[in-house]
Amino acid sequence: MKKIFLTAAVAVSALAFTGCSDFLDQKSASELDTDNTYESEYYTSAFVNKIYGGLTQDRTYSQDMAFIYNMNSDVELVDGLGSNATLISERGFCNYNTTPTWARLADLWTAMYGVIENCNLAIDGIKNSSIADRQSMRFALGEAITIRAMVYFDLVRLFGDIPMKMEPTKDDLSNVYLPKVDRDQILDQLLADLDEAIELLPWAGQNYYTTERATKGYAHALAGQIALTKAGYVIREKAKDGYETAEYSDATYPTQRPSAAERDNLYKTALKHFATVINSGVHKLNPSFENEWEKINQLSLDATYRENIFEIPMLQNVSGELGYTVGVRMNGVTSDFGYGNSSGKMKLTSDFFYSYDPNDLRRDITCSTIQIKEDVNAEGKPATISESLGNAPFGLYVGKWDPRKENDSWLQQNKAASAKHMTGINVVKIRYPQVLLWYAEIMNELAGPDGNVAGDAGMTARQALAQVHLRGFDEKHQTYAQDYIDQLPADKEGFFIAIDNENKWELAGEGARKWDLIRWNLLTQRILEMKENYLRDVTIVQEGQEDDGTRYQKTIYFNYKDESKTYIDESSFTWYGFPDGKSEADYTGSKASFGSTKLTDANIETNLPSISSGLVGTALNPGQTPDVPVKNRYLMPIAATTISASNGTLYNSYGW
Repeated sequence: MKKIFLTAAVAVSALAFTGCSDFLDQKSASELDTDNTYESEYYTSAFVNKIYGGLTQDRTYSQDMAFIYNMNSDVELVDGLGSNATLISERGFCNYNTTPTWARLADLWTAMYGVIENCNLAIDGIKNSSIADRQSMRFALGEAITIRAMVYFDLVRLFGDIPMKMEPTKDDLSNVYLPKVDRDQILDQLLADLDEAIELLPWAGQNYYTTERATKGYAHALAGQIALTKAGYVIREKAKDGYETAEYSDATYPTQRPSAAERDNLYKTALKHFATVINSGVHKLNPSFENEWEKINQLSLDATYRENIFEIPMLQNVSGELGYTVGVRMNGVTSDFGYGNSSGKMKLTSDFFYSYDPNDLRRDITCSTIQIKEDVNAEGKPATISESLGNAPFGLYVGKWDPRKENDSWLQQNKAASAKHMTGINVVKIRYPQVLLWYAEIMNELAGPDGNVAGDAGMTARQALAQVHLRGFDEKHQTYAQDYIDQLPADKEGFFIAIDNENKWELAGEGARKWDLIRWNLLTQRILEMKENYLRDVTIVQEGQEDDGTRYQKTIYFNYKDESKTYIDESSFTWYGFPDGKSEADYTGSKASFGSTKLTDANIETNLPSISSGLVGTALNPGQTPDVPVKNRYLMPIAATTISASNGTLYNSYGW
């Protein structure tokens, strides 16, 4: 169960930020902002809790940074299809169609810099305290430094070059109207800061610290992630000397990455941090992928494996959109679960669903092909039922967050609710399998799939990848899964494709894939490939080829768990045709599936072209260069109101 710390963090968040028209002046009055705050361990702890509280706002990590700004990729997309894909809204934004006048941009900027301001206050106050050497003060300082690094890192990934304010706002506002700073300079500073934080923080499990707090493990993992990101591709305001320009790049705003020598240094920096996490033994894979997500839904911290290296703490009925706006859909009020959630914004694709090995247990936990609603059962009685989504190739729900798995406290609250009700499900920033996959990526770059280098964690890229992959298969299929690992290519390029695939199979829906694809300069390419794959597979079925019965059935069949036909047995779906010895007569339910699509219906003519159209254009011709104003423009614009309040120091780039 969550510790009392969480309640304090959320309670203190009520003190958070008052509005301010000044550009970066995020000061807020509270009884904690006194000269004596940092002369008391208690009040210092309370102020750090206020920082955590700032992470639970909708415009920080309860909603926006939990999922909105992490879409779209080749796997995840928003439910804004057709004309919705170009609206000035979050649905338009996720499809890379937005404008500086979208009000939410300013709100996010204000909220995120508000968290940074409170971190700056804590860092400055603790460092100047007469009790700064006490253990609790050192821990608090490490937490504030780490959270500030996390927020700055996310802002850099969203906006590119931004102002870097590393001290509290001065009374004369002389440090408020700051210009943009090159993103590389910011990331270098964050890496240096995290080296300091690492020396201050305990590991999870020490000194009453749980994974709901920033710990030594998270500081290491975040530093490794930042180093890898700095080594990767990014669209820039102007070309940098000595950097490599990607083949697919804009003429005015080039997509570049550092030189080979600089990348090598950054890989070694990241390797040091990831190897430390791995060798610590503090964080491990939960042997069960299903149990990992059961615990997340149950709000149960895992003190055995600590697979979730850092979870931003939310509070039931107060904060947390996961399981409400994202998750298995509960469509309307139901007798079994109470108030209906929306669960419509983040969707997964049929192409992604079929990319899984049929024996991979992660598929049916990650991809939900049903919705829950109130209807009548086979006996004509009112009942909560599960319903197949049928032909919804861009409309599968994310099954990792599932109201059927949430705890009894949530269920009782939801049955009594008559309006939107927060789940309290934590936002996981980094899971241990991400560390293993990043480690595998670096080892592959430095030594190939099977080599070793100085400072590694005593395993190869192939061995690290195997840990993640094998966990997805039951005991009966372990040899089968190991054969897949053994047969992967021995060259860097071929093995990287396996890392790319494992990334999506493991992490879909969690807000990770988009950012990895960006640094690989594969975001545009993979989205186009998803569209081409869908067209190819639909065409195969329409021409009667059936693709050997392995993809895109015209009709899927299934059975119910009971005679009254309320709940579908989701393990019975015939996604790959009838099993040996089975026929239509063996099933009690059926629905038109992805292969039933006509080549002239809305999925082909309207929905498919609209997906991520601001980034990849609307053409569906394989190999065609996207017809877009700026290539690789995944960054968001700075809000017009933020620019107008900046006293002339800020401006937009990238054609915004």
